[in-house]
Amino acid sequence: MGRTKQKQQTRDRHQEILDAAARVITERGLAETRISDIAERCGVSPGLILYYFESKDRLLVEALTFANDQFYLRLSRELRRMRSARQQLTRLIELSVPGLLPEFERLDEWALWIEIWVLALRDPSMAKEREVLDRRWRQSIAEVIHRGRSTGEFPEGTDADELGMQIGALIDGLAVQVLMNDTTLSPARMRQVCMDVAARLIGFAPEPVPA
Repeated sequence: MGRTKQKQQTRDRHQEILDAAARVITERGLAETRISDIAERCGVSPGLILYYFESKDRLLVEALTFANDQFYLRLSRELRRMRSARQQLTRLIELSVPGLLPEFERLDEWALWIEIWVLALRDPSMAKEREVLDRRWRQSIAEVIHRGRSTGEFPEGTDADELGMQIGALIDGLAVQVLMNDTTLSPARMRQVCMDVAARLIGFAPEPVPA
């Protein structure tokens, strides 16, 4: 009983550190983040963080994985309540647009993704970590497409995994522009572009453009 409680406390502390790391890195960027900053945020010693994680780069990967897990947990709960695959696709896109849904409090992990992409350019091990996380993202899109085809909402056509890659790449690219405060691409505009392109690629009628 005592050992089970100790394991739970260790797991909880591990998650507290990951949550703190994700928030501090999102706010300051990886280069400006010190282990002591993360330790101060979650109320532990820097030594404890180094006990759990071998480096700041490793902490970044695990923090992004943790943030992604929270995103997919919320996403799966929301999608299960929707009977329409088209509604599911719309919601998946909306939750992926930076700053579109300010009424929902969530950590915006796009900043973490950018840090990962920069490191992955020169670090083969980080590149592999990125590939695993990206594969999960593309598969989530493909699963919605598969569901829409099974219910007859979406027509058969291009391989769903290929479409997941194309739509996922579109979302990633536009999200970077939104994060950079591109004056020609607001969050609402990104949502509309993603929906229009997804409709054309998958083969269903696009939603009307608001006046």
